[in-house]
Amino acid sequence: MGKVVVTEFISLDGVIEDPGGSEKTKNGGWTFAFDAGEEFGAFKFAELQAADAQLLGRVTYQGFAQAWPTMEGTGEFGVKMNTMPKYVVSSTLTDASWDNTTIVGTDLPREVAALTERYEGDILVAGSAQLVQGLLAADLVDELRLMVFPVLLGTGKRLFAELPEKKRLAVQETKQLGDGVTLVVYARG
Repeated sequence: MGKVVVTEFISLDGVIEDPGGSEKTKNGGWTFAFDAGEEFGAFKFAELQAADAQLLGRVTYQGFAQAWPTMEGTGEFGVKMNTMPKYVVSSTLTDASWDNTTIVGTDLPREVAALTERYEGDILVAGSAQLVQGLLAADLVDELRLMVFPVLLGTGKRLFAELPEKKRLAVQETKQLGDGVTLVVYARG
């Protein structure tokens, strides 16, 4: 049975919006101000290799689908991104042109149950703030991996929204990854 793993680049004040700059927001590309080092790249590669599929929200999917198929020089990471199964949670998307993509409905408990039954490895969720908020509220996240960047952005889409009830998490790992970036891995408490 697979597990749902959320992986996020996040500022100290909880912003996850536009870490790479493709959305052209006020603070877009904020992660590039840091050198996370080789260990960071190795972690992200191992994380992707352990995943059997990706589960994405529409906005993140559209950004990835625009960038990854034409990205050059990404080696095995790019091959895996482009060939692995991808599932997009959307009520509005009608066309999923990126290879191996399936549009799924918004009934998160049903969709996540089907994916965790189908796959043995991780089901990786990157970005996708609204989707992650829904997954957290429905208690469908098995592991939360936060790459915390030492910056306060002040504005932008935040990862955490109000929840219907308290969620306790257990720290599984913390690790410094380069230029002040800290990896914190949480599991259900």
